[in-house]
Amino acid sequence: MSAEIWQDVPLAPPDSIFKLTAAYKADTFPQKVNLGVGAYRDDDNKPWVLPVIKKATQILLNDPNLDHEYLPITGLPEFTAGAAKLILGANSPAIAEGRAVSVQTISGTGANHLGALFLSRFYQWDAPKQIYLSNPTWANHHAIFKNVGIQPVDYPYYDPATIGLDFDGFIGTLKSAAPRSVFLLHACAHNPTGVDPTRDQWKHIAEVIIAKNHYAFFDCAYQGFASGDLNNDAWAVRYFVEKGVPMLVCQSFAKNAGLYGERIGALHIVPPTKDAADRVKSQLSVLQRSEISNPPSYGARLVSLILNDSALFDDWNRDIKTMAERIISMRNELYLLLTEELKTPGNWDHIINQIGMFSFTGINQSQSQALIDTFHIYLTTNGRISMAGLNSHNIRYFAESLDKVVRGQV
Repeated sequence: MSAEIWQDVPLAPPDSIFKLTAAYKADTFPQKVNLGVGAYRDDDNKPWVLPVIKKATQILLNDPNLDHEYLPITGLPEFTAGAAKLILGANSPAIAEGRAVSVQTISGTGANHLGALFLSRFYQWDAPKQIYLSNPTWANHHAIFKNVGIQPVDYPYYDPATIGLDFDGFIGTLKSAAPRSVFLLHACAHNPTGVDPTRDQWKHIAEVIIAKNHYAFFDCAYQGFASGDLNNDAWAVRYFVEKGVPMLVCQSFAKNAGLYGERIGALHIVPPTKDAADRVKSQLSVLQRSEISNPPSYGARLVSLILNDSALFDDWNRDIKTMAERIISMRNELYLLLTEELKTPGNWDHIINQIGMFSFTGINQSQSQALIDTFHIYLTTNGRISMAGLNSHNIRYFAESLDKVVRGQV
């Protein structure tokens, strides 16, 4: 037998979103539009460095005490404490009682992974290790859980007939699932549909989860970015904590701070007692040590400055509102173009009813492919578009192209 040369390793397909972005970049068509990537763009289709991030960067650069030493294994304490207050609420009972365990992670993806790994090792599974994921969900969720030996199972979420929430199907699965099942919930701005439960629906979801002793695995990638209000977008998470739902929260600062490449996030686990919290944190530290040793410092220091300085925090709120309001304005303009000017067949209320970066347009795979092939408009073939990719220069071209596809004029 010869030495291993890996010739039998199967060739993996490229990531669909990154493949779409590569195709867009290679396209020379002057009116091409990229509606695939989940990153904010300004009205000139440029990445936007938040003014508050520029301010915080200057403060860091001028700090004579700044060094490049290792952070603690669980992260920069000022960052994790501030991040916990941001998502759980400054007056959260979990924080007041010392029950909130917070660990800095490699953005939201790292938080999902660390949370999944912790559950895989320490959750008292009554049945095979599995997690209920909304159908559809962020594609990476499936890989993250499979990689730690937890099998994803779908629960009904999106209703194609209404282009809205299948609430009855969702609640039905919560009720029929075995007790102590784990459910992944999108805290706000559901990815990829943009369809969120109402507050009354969230209350009902929490009620069933408590009755069934389920575990809530929250993923929060868009706090503030969804509605423009950090507190509004954290409502579901805070309500669940207040009601004593067993839970954890994955948190990302990629979108709401524009720190995509800095990979800054946090995992917050909320046990019922401080003793349990101390035990949980000890094991999270062991897991983190074996994987990344210590999290990176630059993004954590930036966000920590913003979270712990009232003037910078106010600036950040204004920047978040700028991003959210631009996306909301694109929703409104697209809706008006389709319904009042072009009279595009169908009901387009979902464009303004959905929230956050993404919108499920309701078009099918062949129509999505026609937008790519004929009009050089790049989107995922399930009809999801990133509203951040629309701007005053391309929204009419997109609306007119969408109208033609819907009418079958391609």
